[in-house]
Order: sequence, then structure tokens, then C-alpha cells
Amino acid sequence: MNAGPHVYATRLRWTGAAQGATTSYRAYSRDYAIEADGKPELRGSADAHFRGDATRYNPEDLLVAALSACHLLSYLAECALAGVAVVAYEDDARGEMTTIDGVMRFREVVLRPKVAIADASQLEQAIALHEKAHAGCFIANSVNFPVRHEAIVTPAVPA
Repeated sequence: MNAGPHVYATRLRWTGAAQGATTSYRAYSRDYAIEADGKPELRGSADAHFRGDATRYNPEDLLVAALSACHLLSYLAECALAGVAVVAYEDDARGEMTTIDGVMRFREVVLRPKVAIADASQLEQAIALHEKAHAGCFIANSVNFPVRHEAIVTPAVPA
């Protein structure tokens, strides 16, 4: 793996400006669009609790999703390197934000991956690889709150 610097660039555009300026806290749109070269546009807003559009992704959703996706990708890599064949993976990730020291912030994110592997004799190894994947997850290593995982690994059901 190349350890050199990796740069990720996005553009954010406030699309809510078309609905009016920020003349009052209650009146302006929280809608925005995120773009990155060669990728589809992602439409977002604030969470509904903060006067946003509940049908769009909010920054909090995206942070939890980034942690979940990073764990997935780290875990799949670890399994591939160890010779563990993963045949299914899904996660029901949840993050909790609350006021800590007078500031609204994430308290923790809990990942709940459910994994199916091809070879039942590798269950213990597949479970242990979640720790290795967590230790190598770039996003989890970058946040200042706990990211826990409660993984369930089972053998795949024969077709």
C-alpha cells in the first residue's frame, strides 16, 4: 500500500440559495450538493431536527456511513489476505450525538456487521479479523469518539 499523502477533493454548493437568502434562521433552505470529479452528485441537507429536509442525507448520516463503509472495506481486505471467503456482508450502523462539555458532538458509533463466510471452520478467524480491520480503518482512526463493532459472523447457508 502506498503510504504517501492521499488527497480527496470535493465541491460543495449551497443549492438552497435559490429559495432565498439567510434573512432569518427559520427561513433559509439547508439544501446542498456535493460533487467529486467523475462521481454522481450527492444531495444533502441538515437533519430534520435542525430544520433540514429529512429526505436528504445529512452530514451525520454521511459520517456514520463513512465509518461503516471503511470498516467493510478494511474487513474485506483483511479476509482476502487471510484466505477467508466472505460471501455476504451487511451493517446496521448507528451513531449517537449528544451535548458533551457544552458542545453537540458524536458520543459513539456502533457498527453491527453481519457477515457470512464460505468455510465454517474459519469462524473464529473471521471474527478476529474484525479487530484487525477496525485497527486499520482510516476513518475510525481519524475521529475523536469511540467506534465499536458488534460483529456477527456465520457460515453461509448452502444454496
